[in-house]
Amino acid sequence: MLKLKIHKDLLECGTDEAGRGCLAGPVTAAAVILPDDFHHPWLTDSKQLSEKKRNELRPIIESEAISFAVAHVMMEEIDQVNILNASILGMHRAIESLTMTPEFIAIDGNRFKPFQKIPYECVVKGDGKFLHIAAASILAKTYRDEFMTSLDNEYPDYHWKKNKGYPTQEHRAAIKRIGPSPYHRKSFRLIPEQLKLEF
Repeated sequence: MLKLKIHKDLLECGTDEAGRGCLAGPVTAAAVILPDDFHHPWLTDSKQLSEKKRNELRPIIESEAISFAVAHVMMEEIDQVNILNASILGMHRAIESLTMTPEFIAIDGNRFKPFQKIPYECVVKGDGKFLHIAAASILAKTYRDEFMTSLDNEYPDYHWKKNKGYPTQEHRAAIKRIGPSPYHRKSFRLIPEQLKLEF
């Protein structure tokens, strides 16, 4: 049973990201403030849910949340600042875009950088422990998946509709065959024989 939040008396947002381990596309972060009476029987870590369930939960979260925001950090920035910093940057941007300033931030994972002197806590596997982090994980995942599916029309050879930019065998084989796209992260090891790739 997931808990609502860490501090029951504070206006608290949960934040999470999706796409850290991908070879292509943005890392996407979301921040969510849920009402104190929020409950939904399905809501848990997005990785535990089917794509259908995630897509059904997204409009419920969006309509019932006090505030939510989503931010993409694109490949060029990931390559400049590295994926960990890009993930934290995405979370900062999502929190900054909320319609109200939270009094406390709950983060999925074990790394974060202070945001506007707001107290925070990192929670390992937080998306399986707290509802607001789980809600953020679902928004981050569904918005990112939607973005990668839209890119699939432009670059069908990489099968992003299916793999969403993750390093599947099929994805790596396509990179080896036709080279990287403008949406690939140049700082990532795209195929084992990285040195054979020309950018």
